[in-house]
Amino acid sequence: MTDAYTSALLVVGDKDEELTELLDRELTAFNNAAVGVHEERSLSVRVTGPDGAVIAGLTGWTWGTSAGISMVWVHAEHRRDGWGGRLLAAAEDEARARGCDRISVSSFTFQAPEFYRRHGYVATGRTEGYPGDVSDVHFWKRLDGPTVAPRLRLVAVVDYPAGHEQTVQRYEDDVLALLPRHGGLLEQRLRGPEAEVHVISFASRAGLDDYMADPDRAKLRAEIGDLAPNARVLTVTEV
Repeated sequence: MTDAYTSALLVVGDKDEELTELLDRELTAFNNAAVGVHEERSLSVRVTGPDGAVIAGLTGWTWGTSAGISMVWVHAEHRRDGWGGRLLAAAEDEARARGCDRISVSSFTFQAPEFYRRHGYVATGRTEGYPGDVSDVHFWKRLDGPTVAPRLRLVAVVDYPAGHEQTVQRYEDDVLALLPRHGGLLEQRLRGPEAEVHVISFASRAGLDDYMADPDRAKLRAEIGDLAPNARVLTVTEV
């Protein structure tokens, strides 16, 4: 343990501009060195009215061939004037001009997830648990060709045989580890006293079929024998 660990001062507070600038500078340098890409720039789109007031705006970033949108805002009096779509188009055009072939954004469910879907963005996942029972929906869009088709998303409820909860949980650990080889993604795993709930997505129905037919999956089921759980599976879509 270094002397700094025992003598350093730890302070918890509110906004710290100096600390924000330091972390941004240091982490940017670390990230760029890690991936070997140093073309990182901020991106902004501003709409100004005749009186000079800002009536709409977008901020984001570009990094190598990737772009991201951080914030989008349109003044309440102008939200039916089409500025949202024009902001997106301008940001996407600038990202393409900088050599980007993809762009990402997140939107709370009370904000504008349907707006992004209408403009070709595909939901890739979501983070639950924000105040007011709100979710943050994560989107992605290709800038160099057709956007990928929406992923096939499933919800599986796996019941535990009484007295064998830990055995089934270890089995599920092993079975779920097979997902990536078939383009599968475990988006969320929830655990209760009597069952687990898995939110799983695949790039296509073929990926799901291959996963179900995986010989290693069959071997795991054979090893667990009569304790192999029968999951209740639903195909779901976002609302």
